[in-house]
Amino acid sequence: MVNSTYQYTQTLLGTTVSLILIEPNETVAQVVFDTITQLENRLTVNRPISEVMLINLAAGEHSVVVSRSVFSLIEQAQKVSLYPDSCFNFAIGPLVKLWKIGFKGDRVPTEEQIKQQLLLTDPKDIVLNPEDHSIFLTKRGMEIDLGAIAKGYIADVVRLILHQHNIDQAIINLGGNVLTLGQSPLNDDGYWHVGLRKPFSVTNELAGIIKVKNKSVVTSGIYERFFIQNDRLYHHIFDPLTGYPLDNEFESVTVISNSSLEGDIYSTFLYGLGLERGRDFLKKHQHLSAVFLLKNKTIVLINSENFSFLLLDKQYAMSFS
Repeated sequence: MVNSTYQYTQTLLGTTVSLILIEPNETVAQVVFDTITQLENRLTVNRPISEVMLINLAAGEHSVVVSRSVFSLIEQAQKVSLYPDSCFNFAIGPLVKLWKIGFKGDRVPTEEQIKQQLLLTDPKDIVLNPEDHSIFLTKRGMEIDLGAIAKGYIADVVRLILHQHNIDQAIINLGGNVLTLGQSPLNDDGYWHVGLRKPFSVTNELAGIIKVKNKSVVTSGIYERFFIQNDRLYHHIFDPLTGYPLDNEFESVTVISNSSLEGDIYSTFLYGLGLERGRDFLKKHQHLSAVFLLKNKTIVLINSENFSFLLLDKQYAMSFS
């Protein structure tokens, strides 16, 4: 069993990105961080210019040709956005900018403002041309936002880089998106230990530890970005039908999957389904597993054969499905 690891960190993607290796390798760490920087520059909507921003700036006017990788990611985002009852919506940009949750100036908009922005959030109004990799937002004011999917995609790219450098034991943390490679040499059981945050804990307490091998762990929670107005909490996971934050039994949804992109997609998708429909969906998709933290302090584990869970906070009751 290895007793020490080597951690490399940089501030990227609006968070602290860390790479943990079993043996020191400054060269690989630099390749990883340089790649993340390049991908962030292509995908971000928080800077004046990126490939995605060029698409948004041309909304209602003309199509924009993008790189093959960006086109492929947008193609996947549109596919999931068009699932029946999906609250994953990559065309949600106008609503995100209206509410500004997690940014300066957040507020509850008027119903009329929300209705107006909802007219600009239909993923069917985005035309993809696979022949020339062009994207066209057909209405002026439409905006793509890949914030719910970009970290997962980037984590999977990092895994490819590590494999190319013959590294098969590592852990990548992109701030909420954790991807583990192989078995952990740190623990006798071979599991990597990934902490599950207790929602709204000011000291970052853990509700439990998710133990995985060669899996991705992605969490979406209402405590990540929110504000409170008139004693009501408004968080960043929107209902694409109403334009308001979703209100159901969840405080957080964690997905354990083979790829981090899947984790990004399905943590949001399952949050929108709610407990019963989310459980039914997972029973039909056994390659995905989930940990649901409910507002009533219950932790529900679904398809738990793909991971192990250690409860740390005795406030929670455990349930298995």
